[in-house]
Amino acid sequence: MIPGFVHLERDGIGIIVDSRGPGLPCVLHWGAATGPLTDADAAALARALSRQSPPGTLDAAWQVSLSPQEGDGWTGRPGMQLRAAGIVHHPRWVLDGVESDDRRATFRARDAAGTALLLTIEISIEAGGVVWVQHALRHEGGLDASPVDVDWLEAALPVPTTTDTLLTFDGRWTREKRPVVTAMPAGATVRQSRRGRPGHDNPVAAIAGIGAPRWRDGELWGVHLAWSSDLTTRVDRVTDAVTLIGAGELLRPGEIRLSPGDEYVAPRAAFVHSGAGLDGFADRVHTWMRGRPQHPASPRPLVLNTWEAVYFDHDPARLAALAERAAEVGVERFVLDDGWFQGRRDDTTSLGDWIVDRTVWPDGLGPLAAQVHGLGMQFGLWFEPEMVSLDSDVARAHPDWLLHDAGHLDHDPGLSWRGQYVMDLANPDAHAHVLGQMDSLVGELGIDFIKWDHNRDLVESVHAGRPGGHAQMLAVYELMAELKRRHPGLEIESCSSGGARTDLGVLEVADRVWASDSNDPVERQDIQRWTGLLLPPELVGAHVGPTMSHSSGRTTALSFRMATSLMGSAGFEWDILSCDADETAAIARFAALYKELRPIVHRGRVVHPDLRDPAWRVTGYVADDAAVFVVATVASLEDARAERLRMPGLDRDRRYRVRVRDEIGSAEYGWIAPEWFTAGGIELPGALLADVGLQLPTLWPVQAFVLHLEVA
Repeated sequence: MIPGFVHLERDGIGIIVDSRGPGLPCVLHWGAATGPLTDADAAALARALSRQSPPGTLDAAWQVSLSPQEGDGWTGRPGMQLRAAGIVHHPRWVLDGVESDDRRATFRARDAAGTALLLTIEISIEAGGVVWVQHALRHEGGLDASPVDVDWLEAALPVPTTTDTLLTFDGRWTREKRPVVTAMPAGATVRQSRRGRPGHDNPVAAIAGIGAPRWRDGELWGVHLAWSSDLTTRVDRVTDAVTLIGAGELLRPGEIRLSPGDEYVAPRAAFVHSGAGLDGFADRVHTWMRGRPQHPASPRPLVLNTWEAVYFDHDPARLAALAERAAEVGVERFVLDDGWFQGRRDDTTSLGDWIVDRTVWPDGLGPLAAQVHGLGMQFGLWFEPEMVSLDSDVARAHPDWLLHDAGHLDHDPGLSWRGQYVMDLANPDAHAHVLGQMDSLVGELGIDFIKWDHNRDLVESVHAGRPGGHAQMLAVYELMAELKRRHPGLEIESCSSGGARTDLGVLEVADRVWASDSNDPVERQDIQRWTGLLLPPELVGAHVGPTMSHSSGRTTALSFRMATSLMGSAGFEWDILSCDADETAAIARFAALYKELRPIVHRGRVVHPDLRDPAWRVTGYVADDAAVFVVATVASLEDARAERLRMPGLDRDRRYRVRVRDEIGSAEYGWIAPEWFTAGGIELPGALLADVGLQLPTLWPVQAFVLHLEVA
């Protein structure tokens, strides 16, 4: 029996689906929970929302289904596009079954237009009120049935037509996650990534809002695709139907061909509604992330990564000394970056040969790993498993393992990127080669952590004669998962030239992301802020770099760099052997401070106080009985007397001791420095801190300080 309506609710979010058929179900409402609902109420709601009732005369959709088609009278982008014998196929979906409870529903429909296709759509409301939608197509025809090509299969939900702004993202290397706010575009609009990874210019999400997006208030509806390769985000603002937002995998023509028995399962799309602005949006996603069984439960270790300390100049004695110094100052995870493997003296060679270079490391990496473990630290190692250099033993032996279009230019692999190419991990032999070499080293050295890099776009990816991006991404996920199955406790960081792959898909198998190759803390303030729209701070690597950033040339104070690092999963990417006594002492104090405050930062609710001056960057982390606020400037302030800082999220009925934690050093300021600030703190009720706030000092540009609040 097919129920007439499906009503799901959880954590303040509700979705009402009209499943009376005979076609695909229609979403009548997605947003704030409505409370109990009878079928009579739902039927009345359907009548109240219908643009017209049959037998009307307008050639347009009565309601927009979960996968709208031209044949429904939908004039936006179809929810799917299929081809049979090379010709666009117009399915006629007939609802075949519905299974549901209070939080999950599965809808099955069959194509009455002769393709023997079964469409399954699953909708669930999970922790935090995040709505997940996933589509799957299965070919159930006999062996003599014709194949069907899937051009796209996208998830989309309606949003109110009163939404008038759209937030997406753009960016570049070392400046990821640049917010782009536009008026709601007219018609059917798509943003796409065709890089074989989401990319530094990844749209990240499509977030529709009423008015300009704000951190602390406003109503928003957004979608993010949990997928780490090519993707499409879509917005349909047509004049004769509701507005849709959605997302799906970007498939090349011919990439997915369903023969009898085959199934294509599209990536899951997360739909997030917030009535409390961007902070409410982030809080829902963070709640979902932190509720996953694989979410890191142990304290996030303080890291030292060797890249900006030594680059390719690997000297065992110096790296041993660096490990000693790291342990002395309180580092908990020591990561040896690029340059350790056979022939790797620069970035033009050797990818794919994951064998320790004995000309540099005559005794192998065993002594360093043993030393690091003996010092009480975890040992991490850099790999770039998806890539291969032409100047490598593996490429010379197996040129057919490259992921490229071998039908052109006399088998020339075509465009390189950073002097490297892509290993076809969907090839079982190539996959086994990479897995075997990595597995051997992880087991031999007791590797605790892999920095998993991915430093190029994919170009003309062809696997077994078809576009290969989809198969490649599934193979990458499986490689990560298999390594973790073989080595319980192994953690993986997703790095892709920095932040080019920081999505919820890769975090099903990875444990943190590297937000950017820029350690410039001015750039990092915004990169980390916007990465945090999806990811809680404990999953976002944030390192203290050298005084002068190698990616921007900017010189910044150590206290500013440390305060910015404190806002994530903290660490160092710096030759700390070169630090003077004062810097070394400050590093040790920062290590202790990070360990003290990380339970608050990594478990608390993230908030962004409203401040008018665009020079301020303030981020708070509010736990049950404590809070941390990082207060920073990225430019000169507009006013001689700065604003008041009001602290949202505090318990209004409790008193708080507010302390300035100056272990990292003092912020520089001028003109105005209020008494509470120069005294190092104050005690006030939560209601006053939230509603009235604290007078801020007139900080100089690019300065920061840390406030620690504890219940009195």
